[in-house]
Amino acid sequence: MGADYHSADLLSERELQVIELIAAGLTNQDIAERLEISKRTVDNHISNILSKTRTANRVALVRWALQWGKICLDQVNCCTLIDDKIA
Repeated sequence: MGADYHSADLLSERELQVIELIAAGLTNQDIAERLEISKRTVDNHISNILSKTRTANRVALVRWALQWGKICLDQVNCCTLIDDKIA
C-alpha cells in the first residue's frame, strides 16, 4: 500500500490523537479508556485512518505517521502538531 500517500488534510484531530496513542503502544481498549470513548469507536477510527492513509496495519500506519511528521516519538522526528497545540 502507498506509504507515499500524504492525506494529512483528510485526518481529523481525533484521528491524529488515535495515531499518537497507537504509536505510544496503546491497545484499542487502552485508547478507548484514555479518550473516554467506546472500543468500537476506536476500531472505527482506526479503520478509517488505515483507509485514508492507505496503510495495511498499525505498523505501516506508524511508519506513515513518522514519514509525514504526524507524530513525535521520544523527541525524535518531532512535528509541528505539538507546537500547534501549544499556540
